[in-house]
Amino acid sequence: MMTFDFSKKTVFVTGAASGIGAAQAAAFLEKGARVFAFDQQKQYLDELQSKFPDHFAYSIGDVREKKALQAAQQKCFERFGTVDILLNTAGVLDNYLPLDKTDEDLWEQILDTNVKGMFLLTKLLLPELLANRGTVVNMASIAGIVAGGGGIAYTTSKHAIIGFTKQLALDYAAKGLHVNAIAPGAINTPMNQADFAGDGQMAEWVAEETPVKRWADPKEVAYATLFLASEEARYMQGNVLPIDGGWLLK
Repeated sequence: MMTFDFSKKTVFVTGAASGIGAAQAAAFLEKGARVFAFDQQKQYLDELQSKFPDHFAYSIGDVREKKALQAAQQKCFERFGTVDILLNTAGVLDNYLPLDKTDEDLWEQILDTNVKGMFLLTKLLLPELLANRGTVVNMASIAGIVAGGGGIAYTTSKHAIIGFTKQLALDYAAKGLHVNAIAPGAINTPMNQADFAGDGQMAEWVAEETPVKRWADPKEVAYATLFLASEEARYMQGNVLPIDGGWLLK
């Protein structure tokens, strides 16, 4: 039975103030890791800092801004040393808009946040991740595998993340870097609360269309992340792990 001991590891997680990122941060802290969080907002982060004062720190900023990421990297190094595990979790939705309703500003916001931010941070941390034979877990989506999980911009961004994951693994696996991605389906997070608005018919429809007939809790994605970041999973490279309640079976 795997118990997952991360007591000697430093984890850097983006999008940690809510949803999946928050669940990941909490899960790794509970397994003894030192966790450095990065997000645009601080809700929940102060709570984690109070609960785990010696193992948690954070920085506020935008993943699209290189200087903010550099400042966060420096703060993480001063507090915990170099990074062993990078969780690229931050991301935004596009309201399921098709091409004719997607303007250039929205397109750039989605691609810059979901893809460029991942590129900037992973490249910034790559030297220390290679030195530590570290792990990268990228947050893709079922929208990176099939259409329908988002609009044109979101679906494009998540397909790009899967390509980024596979190429990163191919280029650096021989040097000890451990790279995989997660493809969540219907996860009950603040990012998806629009589906629960009003009479909640959209949320009910999504649950009904999912073979297990329910939405997932963010903790279910966090538990899978623990496995992907563990030594037991190091032979997995460039894989995309769906956590979708069977959605892709259809």
